Amino acid sequence: MSVIVELSLFPMDKGQGVSTYVAKALRVIRQSGLAHQLTPMGTCIEGEWEQVQAVVDACFKVLAAESDRVYLTLKADWRRGRSGGLAGKVESVERVLAGGETPAGENA
Repeated sequence: MSVIVELSLFPMDKGQGVSTYVAKALRVIRQSGLAHQLTPMGTCIEGEWEQVQAVVDACFKVLAAESDRVYLTLKADWRRGRSGGLAGKVESVERVLAGGETPAGENA
């Protein structure tokens, strides 16, 4: 798997509470089978570029079908040959915090 994206997506014409719509997008992500992590401000998804982009597109279409305006932000981190990056990136920082150890290949 080579890309991790952070997706934030919600309708802008449904009032202040949009958790129902976020849940609809999250169902699409879960059904994809791709590794993902829900956060308070978005969802991270890991997979091959084409797979992840297809899931992002499907999430958008689910919300656009019921909305006149959809807000979407997308950040992406592509890295050749990476797998397990969703957990690995967090674990790397936690190791540094726990013992002050700088992971190989990084500057303090």
